Amino acid sequence: MSKSYEKYVKTLEEQLEQLYSIANKAREKGFDPAFKPECTVARDMADLVEGLVGPKGVAERIRELSTKLSREELAFKIAEEIVYGKFGHFDPEAAAEQAIRTALAILTEGVTAAPIQGVAQVKIKTNHDRSKYLAIYFAGPIRSAGGTDQALTLVIGDFIRRILGLDRYKPREEEIARFIEEVRLYERSVSRFQYHISDEELRRALRWLPVEVTGTESDPVEVSAFRNLPRIETNRVRGGALRVVNDGIVGRASKVWVIVEKLGIQGWDWLKEIRQMSEKKSAGFMDDIIAGRPIFSFPARRGGFRLRYGRARNTGLTAVGVHPATMLVLQGFIAVGTQLRLELPGKGGIAAPVDVLEPPIVKLRDGSVVRVTMENFHDVKDRIEKILFLGDILISFGDFLYQGKSLAPAGYVEEWWAEDLRKAIIEQFGGDFEETAISTGIASERLRGFLENPFVNKPTCKEAIALSLKVGVPLHPAFTFFWSSLGSVEELGLLKEWLTT
Repeated sequence: MSKSYEKYVKTLEEQLEQLYSIANKAREKGFDPAFKPECTVARDMADLVEGLVGPKGVAERIRELSTKLSREELAFKIAEEIVYGKFGHFDPEAAAEQAIRTALAILTEGVTAAPIQGVAQVKIKTNHDRSKYLAIYFAGPIRSAGGTDQALTLVIGDFIRRILGLDRYKPREEEIARFIEEVRLYERSVSRFQYHISDEELRRALRWLPVEVTGTESDPVEVSAFRNLPRIETNRVRGGALRVVNDGIVGRASKVWVIVEKLGIQGWDWLKEIRQMSEKKSAGFMDDIIAGRPIFSFPARRGGFRLRYGRARNTGLTAVGVHPATMLVLQGFIAVGTQLRLELPGKGGIAAPVDVLEPPIVKLRDGSVVRVTMENFHDVKDRIEKILFLGDILISFGDFLYQGKSLAPAGYVEEWWAEDLRKAIIEQFGGDFEETAISTGIASERLRGFLENPFVNKPTCKEAIALSLKVGVPLHPAFTFFWSSLGSVEELGLLKEWLTT
């Protein structure tokens, strides 16, 4: 931390202390319901967690472990220590509830209401075979935790019930059917979920979940088929529980599996099957598109956006880049900050302009095909008949890593070509640009320019061919056309014949 920034932070802290002192003196006069300010100052995440849900003394332990463990590992470790009595003795039910609330507070960094209001209670209940299991009651505010943290609450619950020596939850068929009925009723009568999950996916997840996901009633809407079940206390929909399963453990199965696998937690391999079922759904990401919104391309359709890996200064996690000419060609339907529903890697992204990407290609009314740029858009905008290619969409590798999704094939682009050229120069000429220049007939300064800034310094067609023939690198992307758009070798022959006549 620089001295100027350190001074700035110190000034803020001193001013806060002054204001807090004034508030204390004002409260001491007795004109308010309480004699002290209700809000206490938390210095860090550890203070937030202890102040929010406890137990007393956990803040110091969080600080101690946070230097060694990731956030998820820290949540599990603290939950384990609570159950084992490190912070005081609890009976099993109270220990499980305290551990789950504290772990969820760590996952959400103590800044949401989920640990207090999102978890209504935790109970130890009885299966039909008289074995004991853990049930977590969720309420509506659990949605503030986010889908991944909601799902991890169940994994933590499973971890705790193992420590307590409890059996797994064994649902009856009518309880599974009741849950699915609630999901569909909630979608029709209350609100939509982030993900549309099939009945089969929900049924599998509910059978495999080792803890019961239940909750308090959230809306005055009652089920009609599966009513008055012994282990479900209400006939109304349980919005919190529905979201945890639909948008959490099933909707975020890929992300949750990555975390579970990293932590080495057993018994959750079925998440892989849920993920595979989700990946097989065709155009599943389009199920929730609101009528009237423009659809720019169907999944994996030629002519749609071409995936490009990387990030610009204005893109990053769930912020994707498109060429500004694409925004213009689409008549402003995509603007800076527009939220896009995406096929991969997550459920969406915010659009930002990046002018070094591949621009769109259009067909004009006179039959000519034009690559649209910011310079020629105004000349062609009134003559566009059809968009043949939307251009690149820039998505960071981190998005795929964060979502736990496999990398999809991407186009061959300038930055990859530059790395191929760099490798060829090192392997064939020992990194000597002068020798490369003699062999290719291209000035060494020009060759260096291709490597230093491949987005601005691009070879001419003649230079690109020379580099391919002499150095063995692929043809530059600027001259590599969309050959895969041709349906067959016969079409390639027809194109050749047309070009030569």
